Amino acid sequence: MNVRLLAAPAVLLLLSTPAAAQETSVQETDTTATAPVAVAPSVPTFVPPPATPAPAASREPAVIDTSRDYRIGPEDVLDILVWKQENLSRTVPVRPDGKVSIPLVNDIMAAGLTPTELRQQLTERLTEYVPSPEVSVIVKEVHSVKVAVLGAVKMPGHYEVKSPATVLELIARAQGLTEFADRNKIVVIRQNGSTTSRVPFNYKKVADGSEQENFFVKPGDIIVVP
Repeated sequence: MNVRLLAAPAVLLLLSTPAAAQETSVQETDTTATAPVAVAPSVPTFVPPPATPAPAASREPAVIDTSRDYRIGPEDVLDILVWKQENLSRTVPVRPDGKVSIPLVNDIMAAGLTPTELRQQLTERLTEYVPSPEVSVIVKEVHSVKVAVLGAVKMPGHYEVKSPATVLELIARAQGLTEFADRNKIVVIRQNGSTTSRVPFNYKKVADGSEQENFFVKPGDIIVVP
């Protein structure tokens, strides 16, 4: 009997020790699980806007349109039409003095004017004789725009220019340069009112496509090839 009483507390002691340890472990685990965890604040991500494509580079037209600014000159041929007035309508050349002759109006200066400007002046002059005249002016033939090519070319002379043309094109119309032409000293003499300018033209550089543009000629230009 004494042996049994001593053994029971020993057993109870051994059984209670793991339970206490287990409870302590559970408490420690729960404390760790419930501890607050620091979370870094979220930073918004910057998304750049889509790049706008660069606009395409515009190019100037290779040929200059001069039809809107064309001015009548000597030797041009004009169709002047007055609606319902056949006696006043006719085809007339511009005289060397720049004038044309029309019935009732007689002489009127045409050179230096655009067709629209000449039409307005004719309308004003005819109003004295015809009620509300309807006038049209059409350039039928162009002979006043001329460029001279002189010097060391195969066919020197005056050449009519009926559309925009360059210095190189005028030299080609003169059948090109002669064997002894100085290609580096070609000059275009240009009259600007009362002022005369000399524009250098280097044939060799233009033919090679470098340094100097092959510019357009103007009425009255004189291309001199030494």
